[in-house]
Amino acid sequence: QVQLVESGGGLVQAGGSLRLACTASGRTFGLYSMGWFRQAPGKEREFVAAISWSGGRTLYTDSVKGRFTISRDNAKNTVYLQMNSLKPVDTAVYYCAFEQSVVVTSDPDKYDYWGRGTQVTVSS
Repeated sequence: QVQLVESGGGLVQAGGSLRLACTASGRTFGLYSMGWFRQAPGKEREFVAAISWSGGRTLYTDSVKGRFTISRDNAKNTVYLQMNSLKPVDTAVYYCAFEQSVVVTSDPDKYDYWGRGTQVTVSS
C-alpha cells in the first residue's frame, strides 16, 4: 500500500500563486510516476499534470501550460505543483496520484493510489 498526503492548498486571489506538495509513504520502492488531477464542483475529475520517475518527462493539460510546473524530489518521496497566474477556473480540489510504472499518463485509470485532496480556491 501507498499513502499520499497533499498539502499547500488554500484561498488566493486571481493572479496569485500556490505550491502544492504531495508526499508518498509506504511501499514506495521501485520506479513510479506521479500526477495531479483536480475536480471542480459539479464536474468530473480532470488531469492536470504528470511527471516521470526521473523528472525528465512531464505532461500537462493545455489549460495550465505555461502557468503550472510539476516537479519531484525522490529523496523526499514528494511531488510538487507550482501554480502561478491562478484563475477562478482553477478552483477545485486537487488530488495527487501514484502510478507504479515508468509511463507518464493522463489516464486516471492507470494510477494505483490517490490522495484525499486539497482545496484550492481562487477568488476574482
